[in-house]
Amino acid sequence: MMRIVEKNKKIKMSELKKLAEEMFDILVKAVVDIEKEIMVVGGELHSDEEALLLNLNSNQKNLWGINLYPGEKEKFIEFDSIINIKPSFGNKSRDVENLEIKKKLKRL
Repeated sequence: MMRIVEKNKKIKMSELKKLAEEMFDILVKAVVDIEKEIMVVGGELHSDEEALLLNLNSNQKNLWGINLYPGEKEKFIEFDSIINIKPSFGNKSRDVENLEIKKKLKRL
């Protein structure tokens, strides 16, 4: 079940763990709108979460896919998603290549 985490709101680690157990056992997929500072978690595919944010008038260039590992401290966040491939915005891989965008994703 997808959940929107709105700007200045937090999601509890226990909730992330529950979402992980329901979907992929160890990870939760998420898409973040770095401009609106909102996130969708719990989708089966990053593209499902991306579609939800696009329907909420997010701009494609501001959407970045990540994976969250609520049981890990060292590797809590992974910047890996097909939706991150955006050659027209300077990102040519599944990773988030721009260090400023990575910092913002970590903060959000």
